[in-house]
Amino acid sequence: MMKLVKFLVLCALLISTRSFAALDILITQGVDSARPVAVVPFQWQGKGNLPVDISQIITNDLRRSGKFNPIKVASMPQTPSSVQDVNSESWASLGVEGVLIGTISQPEPDRYLVSYSLVDVLQGQMGSDSQLQNGQLVKSSQHVLLSRNGTVTAAQMRQYAHLISDHVYQALTGERGAFLTRIAYVVFNPKATYPYQLRISDYDGYNERVLLRSQQPILSPAWSPDGKQLAYVSMENRRLDIYIQDLHAVNGQPPKRIRLPHYPGINSAPAWSPDGRKMALVLSKDGQPEVYIEDLASGKLKRVTNSRRIDTEPTWSHDGQYVYFSSERGGNPQIYRYAVDSQKITRVSWDGDMNLGAEVAPDDQSIVMVNRTNGEYRIARQDLKTGYLQVLTQTSLDESPSIAPNGSMIIYSTIEHGKQVLALVSTDGRFKATLPARDGDVKAPAWSPFLN
Repeated sequence: MMKLVKFLVLCALLISTRSFAALDILITQGVDSARPVAVVPFQWQGKGNLPVDISQIITNDLRRSGKFNPIKVASMPQTPSSVQDVNSESWASLGVEGVLIGTISQPEPDRYLVSYSLVDVLQGQMGSDSQLQNGQLVKSSQHVLLSRNGTVTAAQMRQYAHLISDHVYQALTGERGAFLTRIAYVVFNPKATYPYQLRISDYDGYNERVLLRSQQPILSPAWSPDGKQLAYVSMENRRLDIYIQDLHAVNGQPPKRIRLPHYPGINSAPAWSPDGRKMALVLSKDGQPEVYIEDLASGKLKRVTNSRRIDTEPTWSHDGQYVYFSSERGGNPQIYRYAVDSQKITRVSWDGDMNLGAEVAPDDQSIVMVNRTNGEYRIARQDLKTGYLQVLTQTSLDESPSIAPNGSMIIYSTIEHGKQVLALVSTDGRFKATLPARDGDVKAPAWSPFLN
């Protein structure tokens, strides 16, 4: 009995936060050809030192997006803090297309007022001539793409920096930024007392939390569509079970953790429907692993596949019309698609020796997956309309791709120097980075949806 109690205690959920980055993003390719921008160090108008370097966080965010290459501070022709002081001609001479400036003041203890503006250098070059408004000449501000402010605490400052990055990214690209998001992943350290840990962190590795410590494997983390829950597979009861974990307290109550009904054999690969009401999963209760859809409210099961071959790794399209999955029904694993309305199943992937582990892009126009060709496992993207397949990576034993909610980047697991690490690649294959961990092997990454 004591051993059982000890085991359950060891598997209890823990909420521990670290301020440093457990994952350090190291860019390996793609910055030199990105668009030059400038993030001028925000002017600090208070006393002492700031708790967080907002300008540096924004600079890192934009560089890691793969689309921008912020110039070095030492190369800046000026360091203005107001729109009126920005000399567009001097920035244009460096090829810079956008200049972000800002100020930070402290109106009261632990309250920081952050004001920032984004200047379009091209529009500024064309001239910000005065215009007649209400009978008075006022200077045009068409070259100012953003002008905002907000008050935050020291603890909120890093998140606010990511929010500014999101706004800048959207202003310059027309697409929503994904810096204010999180990733979930599994860390395995055979030397630790509890070798398996389920963790979440900001996309850049900061603010890490340990959700579960266990002596048994943890698999397949999957975010709910609203980002408030995480589903995963745990073997803590010496069998494969699917759990759903609340990530935050609700109405003052501790975060809940529930186990989905267990069926004989395999219970694995949870995937939320876009409305959060259903879960696609893999069960082997009737023999071979097959894909099912479970109504989370009623627990009612609907069988999706019946091929007598292994069907696994379901994932939903974002419009909820299809469930994609990996299947051996044609011999080697390939990607198939189940139409929810017609219940028709069609094969999607054809190139290479095998394809597996698909995830659908946010626009439902393409999928990313693991492609094996000539024995090499790579991350690839396939256009669903044309069937064109583009291999994106050249690393080793790539697996478990997960797409950022804006469709710009893919996080996946790979091997580097004999260790399992996370890596990033842009969806066009141009930008690449690795996220080596401080401890253990890191695998099974899952990128969160957009978060408020």
